[in-house]
Amino acid sequence: MPIVHVNVWKGFSSEAKKKVIEGITKVFVELGIPKEAVEVIIHEVPMENWGINGEQASEKFKYVKAP
Repeated sequence: MPIVHVNVWKGFSSEAKKKVIEGITKVFVELGIPKEAVEVIIHEVPMENWGINGEQASEKFKYVKAP
């Protein structure tokens, strides 16, 4: 059944990760997929390893904190 990979910036709180997992699972349940069949894997990527518009996210969003 579905395995969803989510890439986020390193530093997401456990509470934020929990909300992501619950929200994604809810969408699949609404589509008729059993809750037990949904897997969500969260990958934390350091901001300096994430590029946006030719810039490192660590520079572009240096004042933004992960939830």
